[in-house]
Amino acid sequence: MDWAGWALFGLVATTALTAALIVAQLAGLTRVDFPLLLGTVVTEDPDRARIVGFFMHLCAGQGFALGYAATFALLDRATWWIGALLGALHVGIALTVLLPLLPGVHPRMASQRAGPASTAVLEPPGLFALNYGIPTPAVIGVVHVVYGVVLGLLLRAG
Repeated sequence: MDWAGWALFGLVATTALTAALIVAQLAGLTRVDFPLLLGTVVTEDPDRARIVGFFMHLCAGQGFALGYAATFALLDRATWWIGALLGALHVGIALTVLLPLLPGVHPRMASQRAGPASTAVLEPPGLFALNYGIPTPAVIGVVHVVYGVVLGLLLRAG
């Protein structure tokens, strides 16, 4: 297990995940924009929000990379397929628990129950983030599995 490399590898994996999401968004496969969703928690300006949110996403990726590294250490092995399984678990929790709860804590996101009187500027993701497009769960799933695979491959070196 490469404990010295987890931070660098976490940045590499998070960058790969973010780049893949941007490509999917530009290709019209999804409307989900994690940097915007995260950044608008702290600022209402969408351009600033994307910058702030990008760094928030990198920090979150680092935290998850540490969790993946700890899991690999507990299992006493790091492989691409264990990373893929962890990515699938990660995205399963994100799509079914974390994203649906986001409207309850996000100051600029409407809830499913807010109705037309809401002044929120962001649409709630809904279960599996389906409000951002039918392919969104698959896109988010693939990029998180890729994140896990990248970490599994890079962290096995140590």
